[in-house]
Amino acid sequence: MLRALTLSLTLLASIVIGAFAADAQRDPISDRGGSAIKGYDTVAYWTEGKAVKGNKKITSEYKGATFRFASAENKALFDANPEKYIPEYGGYCAWAIGSSATGFAPGNGKYWKIVDGKLYVNYNGGVQKKWEKDIPGFIENGDKNWSQNEFHESN
Repeated sequence: MLRALTLSLTLLASIVIGAFAADAQRDPISDRGGSAIKGYDTVAYWTEGKAVKGNKKITSEYKGATFRFASAENKALFDANPEKYIPEYGGYCAWAIGSSATGFAPGNGKYWKIVDGKLYVNYNGGVQKKWEKDIPGFIENGDKNWSQNEFHESN
């Protein structure tokens, strides 16, 4: 019984990771759900120091993804220098990228941290806690893993 359950869970995990990996191969910037980082304003992390939901009417398209902003001012800052504000690893989960070269999962702008002037997002709160246990190590591995994918120059 335990062995069957373990095999079932392993299969389910493989399917989920495979779905995320397929998504990653299509999109250099994760915009699952119709907008990058689940609709959070990527500039607000710097201007307000917190996660702020963007407005569906204030958007910019960049590298195939839609970014939402809480204000026209934030949109203007992004449009002037998008590379400054887009999250590392195309907005995919920093823990997943740092854990495995094939470990793609979408990032959620609710779970974020700026480290050395770069924005990192994670999948959820539990994953964020794991990532925070060794941020330098996950960033080092993430940078290496991200450089191995086909669109690393996009971010």
